[in-house]
Amino acid sequence: MSLEDKFKQFEEKNKIAELGGGAERIERQHNAGRKTSRERISDLLDPETFVEVDKFVTHRATDFGIDKNKILGDGVVAGYGKIDGRLVYVFAQDFTVFGGTLSRANADKIIKIMDMALKMGAPVIGLNDSGGARIQEGVESLAGYAEIFYRNTIASGVIPQISAVLGPCAGGAVYSPAITDFIMMVKKTSYMFVTGPDVIKTVTHEEVTKEDLGGAMTHNSKSGVAHFIAEDDEQAMKILRELFSFLPSNNLEDPPIKACTDDPYREDEKLQTIIPDDPNKPYDIKEIILTVIDEGNFLEVMPYYAQNIIVGFARFAGRPVGIVANQPANLAGVLDINSSTKAARFVRFCDAFNIPLVTFVDVPGFLPGTTQEYGGIIKHGAKLLYAFAEATVPKITIITRKAYGGAYDVMSSKHIGADVNYAYPTSEIAVMGSDGAVNIIFRNKLNDEEKKKAVEDYKNTFASPYKAAALGYIDEIIYPKQTRYKIIQALEMTQNKSQSHPPKKHGNIPL
Repeated sequence: MSLEDKFKQFEEKNKIAELGGGAERIERQHNAGRKTSRERISDLLDPETFVEVDKFVTHRATDFGIDKNKILGDGVVAGYGKIDGRLVYVFAQDFTVFGGTLSRANADKIIKIMDMALKMGAPVIGLNDSGGARIQEGVESLAGYAEIFYRNTIASGVIPQISAVLGPCAGGAVYSPAITDFIMMVKKTSYMFVTGPDVIKTVTHEEVTKEDLGGAMTHNSKSGVAHFIAEDDEQAMKILRELFSFLPSNNLEDPPIKACTDDPYREDEKLQTIIPDDPNKPYDIKEIILTVIDEGNFLEVMPYYAQNIIVGFARFAGRPVGIVANQPANLAGVLDINSSTKAARFVRFCDAFNIPLVTFVDVPGFLPGTTQEYGGIIKHGAKLLYAFAEATVPKITIITRKAYGGAYDVMSSKHIGADVNYAYPTSEIAVMGSDGAVNIIFRNKLNDEEKKKAVEDYKNTFASPYKAAALGYIDEIIYPKQTRYKIIQALEMTQNKSQSHPPKKHGNIPL
């Protein structure tokens, strides 16, 4: 074979590998509203930066005549490239090849990428679009999954791991995304479940569609399994690029600082009147957040789930932070099971990756009732308490209005390790609201006039930040309009914070 022939053969093999399951299957993928694995990678990464690894790998199975059908790449495209000039590892399941099913061979491709990412200290993004384990391979395919799960676990908290579910993801396949830090899903084209509608019908006789059981909106609003939702594959990749811009490459680095043109001293008069006079009137905490952060650029995480708490990424003077905020416009901002677990996981992610935490507090307490108690609100509320107490990143807290009872403690109070605690003059820091407190203190011994006076006295003592400030539990009472500069000052001051806990293998978070 001449030199020219060898190069020609190489070129042909390359073309075959890049076609995956062939033109007809690619067309079918497009008709279903989904892009191919290679198109997704090119949307995700900076142009011309993708370096493919293991392009010519094929499966090694022989049962059921599958050895007669070998396709180069074997259903997963793997490699590395750059986002905003920063190294990132990527694998994308190719639905056009054996329905993207996982073989031992293509599991090894994913494992290789994950091992490299861990060694080089760079994030991994997995684009999932797969029919699950390759049935013809039996236990070998399952072994491949388990080795991926193991690496997800070992890499957790060391490098950011992001999953996009861009098609089916069922059975054992769902557990890899579940261990990663963030899950992105796409409306109408992606779904996740442990057992599909047919099995459910056989076992429990329930009838449910794929979309209702495990569609993007189900997991973004009902189960809390997913964190982001996109209209299509292209938008999904854009959101992942934005998410990436807030994250460090690994747990030893700080998040990337962006040049900031937004004036750090900027004050906005509308903040002075945002909080209503009537303490029972709702307002939107997001208005405060969007006004004080850089350029109003807030990447909200899990916006459709447990809307009584808001979490997400923003920047102050170019530095990324994680924001946690009670939302008085939803359920009065109470803490319940779902909001506690949503915020706890976010806090732990930020702590693992050196992202400072800014917490806005307006919380009347924990949600009462049998549903919450039987559901384990004690245990779930404790997750948030544990997460904030354990976090050693800079923690800045702003009490805008109510901070009642145990919920005051839990929401990054001074007592569980917050570094800087601010309060607005409108804040109320107490065990409970004035009416309830007077009823308990005086047990109905007062006539209407005396009760009115007692409520007024309690209000004057506790429905303000001054008692807490007198005890040093609040560092500074600030005008709402000063919020932006005060947070920036606090972040600068805590920039070199160093704190470590007693040595241990790991704590035992109340799961």
